[in-house]
Amino acid sequence: MSPLDTPAPPLDEADRRLSDNVRPAEWRNPQPQPRYDLVVVGAGTGGLVSAAGAAGLGARVALVERHAMGGDCLNVGCVPSKALIASARNGMPFGEAMARMRRLRADLSAADSVARFADLGVDVFLGHGRFINPAELEVAGQRLRFRRAIIATGGRPAVPSWAGLAEGEYLTNESVFSLAELPRSMVIVGAGPIGCEMAQTFARFGSRVTLMDLAPRVLPRDDPDAAELVARALVADGVTLELGVRIERVVTAGGEWIVRGHRDSASVAALGGALLLAVGRMPNIEDLGVSAAGVDTEKTGIVVNDRLQTTNPRIFAVGDVCSRFQFTHAADAQARIALGNALFFGRRRHTRLVLPWCTYTAPEVAQVGLTAQAAAAGGVPIDTIAVPFDRVDRAVLEGSTTGFLRVHLRKGSDRIVGATIVHARAGELIAEAAAAMTNRLGLAALGGTVRPYPTLGDAYRKAADVWNRNRLTPRVRGLLRWWFRSPHKSGDAR
Repeated sequence: MSPLDTPAPPLDEADRRLSDNVRPAEWRNPQPQPRYDLVVVGAGTGGLVSAAGAAGLGARVALVERHAMGGDCLNVGCVPSKALIASARNGMPFGEAMARMRRLRADLSAADSVARFADLGVDVFLGHGRFINPAELEVAGQRLRFRRAIIATGGRPAVPSWAGLAEGEYLTNESVFSLAELPRSMVIVGAGPIGCEMAQTFARFGSRVTLMDLAPRVLPRDDPDAAELVARALVADGVTLELGVRIERVVTAGGEWIVRGHRDSASVAALGGALLLAVGRMPNIEDLGVSAAGVDTEKTGIVVNDRLQTTNPRIFAVGDVCSRFQFTHAADAQARIALGNALFFGRRRHTRLVLPWCTYTAPEVAQVGLTAQAAAAGGVPIDTIAVPFDRVDRAVLEGSTTGFLRVHLRKGSDRIVGATIVHARAGELIAEAAAAMTNRLGLAALGGTVRPYPTLGDAYRKAADVWNRNRLTPRVRGLLRWWFRSPHKSGDAR
């Protein structure tokens, strides 16, 4: 649920602006058209991109949203979290940071607003949408007939079945951004991207934070060396790490949460005035009428083929509801593919997307393609080149030398199959590797690109220089020595 769907303290001016944009109280659903070219269910990133794109092409479009326009990203995800991360990094007090976050969120919400999409020519329906047959959807007592549909209903936080959890008010990403006061202490369960970002952020605001996970290290899906640098940074910011812990139960006592579990044979307990769960996501597929629509689902969400088409050929799906890549930019990219495939019988494949991602800790960790561990597991032979940022002049001059660029090449070539970057601006730097992979440019092409001096992107040139030096086999070196010592070189003949 969005913060607009749960009881909350009186709204301030920023939240009133947010509400007016993403779920205006005075909104009245339009009269449905006889038949829509496209009905989009869900107004998060994937749904908004789908609806705006189709309307821009002249299609008759209906957009259905049961909670708030903008979805998780705007209301309870990327936007508020990155605002708080920046404020904590700059030393802003918690109260001021929360007010700033609400103001910025409201400012950005105009782009996702009901009014904007109505102006684009989209029929916006606020209410719970449910398929009633393979070609019709019902919302707020009205039937919408469609030629094609896109499901973009997103996901929600997963909630474990620990004993005692239901006895208190725990936090998830859907409620943590509504906190009125900074908790003096917190237990955060889940050491993935969300857990690590929030642990560092709340520790920097002044909370005593304990970060717990069953995994033996933070960021278990990322490069181990990158994860180790993040773990060190978390500890330096005051976060207590309790990893490799199997949590068994939680207790609320005296206004505090007590999280109990075991690491091997030893008991572990963590105490905090607040408990934040960041243990994964669940797809929003309940009460959607998928059976009536002929759409198959599984535990991880809606079943789609390579074209993002469901088992009902009229209906497509994008974003968290069907994809293992649960990122805003992934939903955006998938929506563009699904739109062309749905309306114009396109054949684009979402599995061909090159999708980078970034965890916005300090330092940031960005990844695209394969890690060394994934390459080994998949039987992909690779050559790896690493450049530490203490060898990059711009990083040295800025004092931001923590981290590295690590590029994985298909063995014997300069074709990039993956890259990991750890740096304060890793999220910006990873785009260059992603662009090279998307456009089938090798590391040599990145190395041959002329950049202003000094820039952090010079790390790619240094990596390419290493690759070129590695190509100088003993035989090639011998030939070069012969060439330079020969009296028959063309320059000597003139």
